[in-house]
Amino acid sequence: MKFQLLPLGARFEYEGKVYVKAGPLTAAGDSGQRMIPRHAVLKPLDVAPVEAPKRASRKLDESAVKAALEAFHGECARLLQAIAEQPDQAQAARAVLDAARQRFLDALV
Repeated sequence: MKFQLLPLGARFEYEGKVYVKAGPLTAAGDSGQRMIPRHAVLKPLDVAPVEAPKRASRKLDESAVKAALEAFHGECARLLQAIAEQPDQAQAARAVLDAARQRFLDALV
């Protein structure tokens, strides 16, 4: 179990010693306070393991996604053609590409 999933005051075992969670990154033990790394894997002693929250699933309309992708692809194709004709237009082309990306993402909402 990860340290961040333990509630304050929860007892746990880490590296063979028993601690109590005292703060977001600290624990208290027999030898005083200690920082516990976020990546540390702990053994909870008196709490049930808390599962990480599940992400809400959302369904996308396939036709809307395809239409957004086609529009995005069309803008990219026009952009590539413009760059091929005038190579000094790369910065402007990047702005157009970024805007096309945003329209694609907006269409998915």
